[in-house]
Amino acid sequence: MATTNGFHQNGDKRLKLSSLDIDEETLNSGAEGFTATQVFVNNSACMGMTYDDLIVMPGHISFPVGDIDISSNLTKNIRLQVPFVSSPMDTVTEHQMAITMALQGGIGIIHSNMTPEDQAAEVLKVKKFKNGFITDPLCLSPDTTLGEVWKRKEDLNFSSFPITDTGEMGGRLIGIISNRDSAFIEDPSVKVTEFMTDRASLVVAKDGVSLEEANHILKESKKGKLPVVNEKDELVALIARTDLQKHKDNPRASKDPRNKQLLVGAAIGTRPDDRKRAQLLAEAGVNVIVVDSSQGDSIYQIDMIKHLKAAHPNVDVIGGNVVTPSQAHHLIDAGVDGLRVGMGIGSICTTQEVCAVGRAQASAVYHVAKYARKFGVPITADGGIKSTGHITKALCLGAGCVMMGGMLAGTDEAPGEYFYQDGVRLKRYRGMGSIEAMNAGGEKRYVWDTAGSHVKVAQGVSGAVTDKGTLRRYIPYLMQGVRHGLQDAGISSVEESREKLYSGQLRFEIRSPAAQREGGVHGLHSYQKRLY
Repeated sequence: MATTNGFHQNGDKRLKLSSLDIDEETLNSGAEGFTATQVFVNNSACMGMTYDDLIVMPGHISFPVGDIDISSNLTKNIRLQVPFVSSPMDTVTEHQMAITMALQGGIGIIHSNMTPEDQAAEVLKVKKFKNGFITDPLCLSPDTTLGEVWKRKEDLNFSSFPITDTGEMGGRLIGIISNRDSAFIEDPSVKVTEFMTDRASLVVAKDGVSLEEANHILKESKKGKLPVVNEKDELVALIARTDLQKHKDNPRASKDPRNKQLLVGAAIGTRPDDRKRAQLLAEAGVNVIVVDSSQGDSIYQIDMIKHLKAAHPNVDVIGGNVVTPSQAHHLIDAGVDGLRVGMGIGSICTTQEVCAVGRAQASAVYHVAKYARKFGVPITADGGIKSTGHITKALCLGAGCVMMGGMLAGTDEAPGEYFYQDGVRLKRYRGMGSIEAMNAGGEKRYVWDTAGSHVKVAQGVSGAVTDKGTLRRYIPYLMQGVRHGLQDAGISSVEESREKLYSGQLRFEIRSPAAQREGGVHGLHSYQKRLY
């Protein structure tokens, strides 16, 4: 085999070597690992591969980890600085998750287990969000008693509340209460108007104030809270000193270039009434709609995609879920801007067990990404992500982004309350195919039954996950883990990972069960695993 300028010639294919030349015998022996084609296409055993089945071969490092570019496309038109997407599950993504994901450079997809109006309101909260501004503070009315304040503090862990004439956001501001105001009052029947800091004594900012200006006002006034009012003295926002310290500039934030608002997605089903839901979401400013089906290759989804592209041309559409090129072809032909790949591989999903249909995720991601690439359609690897190593493998197999449910459930920003079990702090997490989620509306993702059958077949379970803390710490940890993985593979960007994947420069190896055990923690009597 001839060698030219550091490349090995092999018919029409050329394999670039590192600076250390490798002889043909060594290269073809498997000593350098195997190409994706050898692993997934020349697959004589006809086996489906999971992320754990594969390991990526190390490459030559010629760049620092800080120089690695992990930006990638979610759809044809939307590029994220961080290729992370939160799943449209009712225990994962509502407005708080979506806001924080966007601030960190990813995107959140609002679930549809709520009325169309409520889902559109969740999208609107994301679009109206201003960094450091609380746009939906809990307000109290003048008739609220101290006893009610105590209960609110206990339930919500808040210490300060604005008082408006209506008791709601948008009402005329008449005062504010804090711990200092109520510290020495013991009668629970006393009304807030008797001990609040009244409007005349408050320092306020006018609507339109910048974050920098608000920070200056708080420093000068030495106050903990700064109400923002309009020309009618109606409350439009609240700024807290603690939030200003948390919400500094986010240079990676995912924003719409047209209006600088945060990017947000939302899920819909494939039923006729979902067209109304899509209309409300588009009016609220949603950037991408995910057509949410466990098996996306259906006439119902194809009709919905065509409708969305015709009715809402400025909203990107992600179709799915699919695991084969033929499934992907039908949705690409219908006009999708992106694809969601994965079936039956989530930690709370039982589709493969119950329905005997699906595919191992590494195989699904590789084959669908390779096919969709011909049409310029990015894919999102959905499900099966349990670690930063799995994220790295998904990107190395051609995924543009990864969608995560269980990895993000249990964070402060996920819906639901924390609870303790056996001394461990937990949050509820359930599959959208679980009976509980189906009863709340999730069955539309799994069932399209015109006969109106009342029998539900669960394709998921309900459980709990441990407390992971705030996304503001967790997402940077995931990002850094992915960067280290790409660096070890000798890859400086997500784009380069695809180039090396399809040119054969990126090499893999299949791991035996013993190799998988060896690659994890082993041989210890006990250990403590800390993420960061």
